[in-house]
Amino acid sequence: MNQPHGGKLINKLAADAHKTELEAKAKKLFWLTIEDRYVADVEMIAIGAFSPLEGFMNKADSESVIESMHLTNGLAWGIPILLPASDKFDVIKTGDEIALVDKADLLLAVMKVDEKFELDLNNLGEKCFKTTDDKHPGVAAILKGGNKFIAGPLEMINRPSRKEDIADKYFLDPSETRAEFEKRNWKTIVAFQTRNPIHRAHEYLIKCAQEIVDGALIHPIIGETKSDDIPAPVRMKCYEVLIENYFNPDNTMLSVLPTAMRYAGPREAINHTIIRKNYGCTHMIIGRDHAGVGSYYGTYEAQELMDKLGPEIGIEILKFENTFWCKNTESMASSKTAPKNPDMISLSGTKVREMLANGERPPSEFSRPLVADILIEWATSKVPASV
Repeated sequence: MNQPHGGKLINKLAADAHKTELEAKAKKLFWLTIEDRYVADVEMIAIGAFSPLEGFMNKADSESVIESMHLTNGLAWGIPILLPASDKFDVIKTGDEIALVDKADLLLAVMKVDEKFELDLNNLGEKCFKTTDDKHPGVAAILKGGNKFIAGPLEMINRPSRKEDIADKYFLDPSETRAEFEKRNWKTIVAFQTRNPIHRAHEYLIKCAQEIVDGALIHPIIGETKSDDIPAPVRMKCYEVLIENYFNPDNTMLSVLPTAMRYAGPREAINHTIIRKNYGCTHMIIGRDHAGVGSYYGTYEAQELMDKLGPEIGIEILKFENTFWCKNTESMASSKTAPKNPDMISLSGTKVREMLANGERPPSEFSRPLVADILIEWATSKVPASV
């Protein structure tokens, strides 16, 4: 099992008498209402998923990450973890303690404001997202938040409300996945990052990786995603039926990651890898167009970056090329294993969605029928699903 990034798993969860004390204090503080993606970041900081961070980043760390992909202490990091204060920036004073609340006024945390600062959002976009195009969902999110930020350590009082219909047993903190790995006697663990249902190509990648490690953590993001991504509860049903019917449960574990997607491609691959290191994983799958969107990133650009940073982070990167069902060999394959000019079954995302909306199963060589049926039920539902 891996050590946390920076050597220590951060825990900023207030409990017992201290929690009661903070709740009473918070009633007298200024309340800052934050968007869902920053609500998720509060939890990620508090549970240690963003170790070694103990709060939202200051200007020095943010600029260091933007320019060099490292914190000021030298540790690798891909995208800064920022808290915009927007129109409340002038109201909040350096040195203040403030309460962070969600849009329903749920008290989340008490934060000490160590610093107020501004960033050049165009530079942030160019360096971290390779674009300033507001059609990019990650860029759109940072533009919406504005360029005025506050930084400082926090303590979480209450967990965010779970808007998704997902069983509590899947919301495991890094300390809990580590305990489960220990219980299962897993020394080597591969992480699979996803925001989509797992089709046959993904299944193939995970199973290839399982041959060389003790276990696999299938770790889908269930925080904020694009509006046209498949809702988290639907995806969870797909993961459950897939693991139950097509994986060995003794070597496979399903848990969720309550963070937002940034769609930052190579830079997000860095953060995704560090997060999984904090959860205890020793290996990370980086496939084709990891965390990509549109045509902003090169097909294997994330792999190229992680070739450089993976050893530094201290996690083994498993790189996979585009995989497909090869008719010639009647098996899953890639360009490394298929015959030259293979006859393959490969479908675009648009085509798959069209088939599902029409109640048609994609070929079984592309998607397991049990998974396809869940997606057909969702796609043909008259009630729009949302995360």
